[in-house]
Amino acid sequence: TISSKTSINMGSNDDWNGNDGEQMMGLKIGLTGRMASGKGEVLKMLELKGFKKISLSDMVRAEVRRRGREVTRAEMQDIGNGLRKDGGAGILGKLVKETIEGEEGMNPGSDISWVIDGIRNPEEIGFLRKLPGFHLLGVEAEEEILIDRIKNRGRDTDRVSDSEIRSVLKREWGIGEPPEGQQVGACIAQADYLLRNEGSLTDLENHVIEILKKVEASHGK
Repeated sequence: TISSKTSINMGSNDDWNGNDGEQMMGLKIGLTGRMASGKGEVLKMLELKGFKKISLSDMVRAEVRRRGREVTRAEMQDIGNGLRKDGGAGILGKLVKETIEGEEGMNPGSDISWVIDGIRNPEEIGFLRKLPGFHLLGVEAEEEILIDRIKNRGRDTDRVSDSEIRSVLKREWGIGEPPEGQQVGACIAQADYLLRNEGSLTDLENHVIEILKKVEASHGK
């Protein structure tokens, strides 16, 4: 289901296949949500619509590798928190904002649309909302569904016990975290649209179609 300031009806897969004949330009859609919520699938769908990907998580992952550490979920959380502590809670959002502005400055008139993944702290949102055309999409699901997805997707960073997964999910939500740490719960609270991804992939596609329609309508105002 989708929550937003206005009600949204379900769309058809024909829209997803590009039969609407329109491509949105100049938008920035930020994604926030816990792991296994479906953000990665939403990102792929937006890329198929012509959005260019940029990820806060990729910046953290690169820093983990630069330090010669193993890329694990805990290591990503720790180093991400360290970056926010040293540079301010919004540092990753600031870097993404500057990257987008720099690329747009080098390509004036290109009107690129961006999908921004990995938003985990409200201060990051503060910087990203300074970008014209920015909308925040929260993706969520019940915890038991998240745990099942994590166990079934087979990533190296997910080969842990149920109790360890629950601990990571709580930390990601912001429980026991400092203000500069991961605060996905607070980010979800600021979302312009909230998508509960607890159905099929087709359901998710339809939800994304309808969100894009609402975003496009508001962008044109």
